[in-house]
Amino acid sequence: IARSAAELGIESVAVFSEDDAASLHTRRADHAVALKGRGTPAYLDIDQIVSVAVAQGCRALHPGYGFLSENAVFARRCMEEGIIFVGPDLGTLELFGDKTLARNLAQQLGVPVLPGTGLAATADEVKAFFSSLGEDAQIVIKAAHGGGGRGVRIADRLEDIGDAYAGCRSEALAAFGNGNLFAERMIRPARHIEVQIIGDGSGS
Repeated sequence: IARSAAELGIESVAVFSEDDAASLHTRRADHAVALKGRGTPAYLDIDQIVSVAVAQGCRALHPGYGFLSENAVFARRCMEEGIIFVGPDLGTLELFGDKTLARNLAQQLGVPVLPGTGLAATADEVKAFFSSLGEDAQIVIKAAHGGGGRGVRIADRLEDIGDAYAGCRSEALAAFGNGNLFAERMIRPARHIEVQIIGDGSGS
């Protein structure tokens, strides 16, 4: 991102956590500003990151990948400060940043989806869903607000769901700042086809 900005003649500012001071992105950007805190929590601190952008006079903010990149609250804060959020518009983020809302939209449009639980399913609801699937069932527990394989656990025994749920929730909170989970039926074998869509900001 910083290299592309440089090629376009755009000055860039990188932020880094206390334990990322030597990371490559801090050397590729024109300026680097330290965040208070270590690891993931620093990169999930909306107030701190927006404050740095304002103080540095940034006109646009690219959220990178993971962390706050699908966070509608973050995008709204940028808009409120007059900073362009480099990413999907607010409505799209609110819809697709939440997998359960995206599932609901798919169902409304007649797109087949796997059987699953609702938004913010409890461990007991996940267990009940598992039990409803009959013999040889497998489920995948997923972070409702996440991606990149984080906050995902597979369970094929009822007695494993408690630990899988707790581990998934802990990872989702650490990676995305939101511990909401849901579960879907697991299909084996399966192939994952991901479709990337790029918008130009004007409806095309």
